[in-house]
Amino acid sequence: MLPMKLKSFSLAICVAIILFYSPLYSEEKIDIWNNKKGTNQETLKNLPKNKIQEENKTLSFEKIKSLEKIEIQEGSEIVTKEQKVFGIYEPANFDFNLNMWSNTKAEDLRSSLKRLNKIELSKSSKEILEIILLSFSYPPNGMTEKEFVDLKIDWLIKNNRTDLIESFLKQNEEFDSKSKAVQFLVDKNIASANIKDGCDKIKFIDAKIKDPYLEKFKIYCLIFNKKNSEAQLLLDLLREQKQSSKFYDDKINFLLGVTEKTSGKINEKNLLNFYLSSITTENFKFEPTSKTKPEIWQYLNAANLIKLEDAQDKEKLKELELAANNNQLNKNTIFEIYRQIPFSLNSLINAKNNYQTFDDSDSRALIYQKYLLSETNEAKIEYLFLLEDLFKKNNLTNIFSKFLSEKIQEIGIENLPERYQETALSRIVSEENLVLGKIKYNDKILHQSKILKYFVEGESKKKVQKDIDRIFKKVTKNNKYFVSAKDLALADALLKDGFILPVNFKYEELSKNLDVPENLLKLIDNDQKAFLTLKIVEIIGEDEIYQLDPETIYFVTNLLNKMDLYSLRNKVIATALPERA
Repeated sequence: MLPMKLKSFSLAICVAIILFYSPLYSEEKIDIWNNKKGTNQETLKNLPKNKIQEENKTLSFEKIKSLEKIEIQEGSEIVTKEQKVFGIYEPANFDFNLNMWSNTKAEDLRSSLKRLNKIELSKSSKEILEIILLSFSYPPNGMTEKEFVDLKIDWLIKNNRTDLIESFLKQNEEFDSKSKAVQFLVDKNIASANIKDGCDKIKFIDAKIKDPYLEKFKIYCLIFNKKNSEAQLLLDLLREQKQSSKFYDDKINFLLGVTEKTSGKINEKNLLNFYLSSITTENFKFEPTSKTKPEIWQYLNAANLIKLEDAQDKEKLKELELAANNNQLNKNTIFEIYRQIPFSLNSLINAKNNYQTFDDSDSRALIYQKYLLSETNEAKIEYLFLLEDLFKKNNLTNIFSKFLSEKIQEIGIENLPERYQETALSRIVSEENLVLGKIKYNDKILHQSKILKYFVEGESKKKVQKDIDRIFKKVTKNNKYFVSAKDLALADALLKDGFILPVNFKYEELSKNLDVPENLLKLIDNDQKAFLTLKIVEIIGEDEIYQLDPETIYFVTNLLNKMDLYSLRNKVIATALPERA
């Protein structure tokens, strides 16, 4: 039992340590499309007067963060209630405001997000969704502040957006899901075997968050940084609060040097326990199964703890192949194992003729080794395609598709025999992040002309009006020119921004056959800007914006025009209309 003075001194040090790890807040915000704050003067000139006033009243970040007091009538009394808003982006930067969800029913938002969670959204769709989901705003009608924040954090975690989670933590002082968000960041860094960065994440943990898991990790970080005395004080505090455990005490006492030995038990309850098991067990070995948690698989991968001790263990190899196909195991590990499987010289020489006599895993290993030994590009591509068939046979294509794409690109399509080139080209996997090429302006086609410089490069209105007069005149003189839906999307945006089109270009007549869905127009009548944008995300879905058909591009831009969502509209136009190199 500590003397009273010493105990008080210890507690004072504990408080000081905890305050030291209080979060550092930043006002830096991520702007997905590198938008400049506010709207440029040329664009402001094109907007209606009320729109200009709205732009000039753009909310500052500090105003958004502040508590909004609202008055609620309860019987005969008026009750003042504080309401917080949470997010990352200033809504005004994307032509929204704090009430962007206020006219939307909570169930409508839940249902829409539930549908979106079932599909693999494109990069463009995710970017738009992030804007409307993570802009500071009040929750939808019928949704609590807590549920709205949980919805944001759950989406960020599900989509593995560590960068945005960090940004959210920096810009929002207190919210109910904070410990969940920090634990995700901590586990993410443990899973990558990057303990130093993981320990850096605890700067987001403040004294108000009482989470045993995070406190335990904080104690380990102090030991990791050789601050054992501070770690011991926090450990004593944790024990006083009865938030420690027998397993954790055993491991930490060993790491602190309090005890000379520790239990060899491997604990999979959470990633921290598993990590402590791995670093305190001599010759640590662990056999993961299909029931092993994803974060433990990630850590085993990153720490290079998954090995096949016996290359002849076919059952274990099949388990690892399934794990790799399910994205639990690094796919390169499978190819490293294939290299280790021994084959006779005769088997390798006659691999193309005798691979079918081997077990499925062995046949893939044999052909893989034969590919590695091949000297000509023709032989290499033949064995790669054969290997592809062998992976398809056992429904393991997820292991091989990216590998095949990379190897074809290493060889080079131009270096392959002509009969293989088309097939090889179709096997190249597109980059996850679409990199658009340089725009090639073509004044013979309206939606590819230099008029687009207004939306893409911020060209001055005076210069663009001259281009409109010149290019529209040239096009309308061509009797064979077909005015496409993309041309009309451009014309609609120009008219919205106050440009004058030639009188012989009859936009109203040309566009009357392009119908905009009635259900979406009703959202405009109800002033549901955010929900309308969410419906647009559903429409784009798995496609990139440039992949949409011309009619869809037209009604998407038309809807954005009607709602004065200029930032998003310009993004759609700049992505969908130009021809690119």
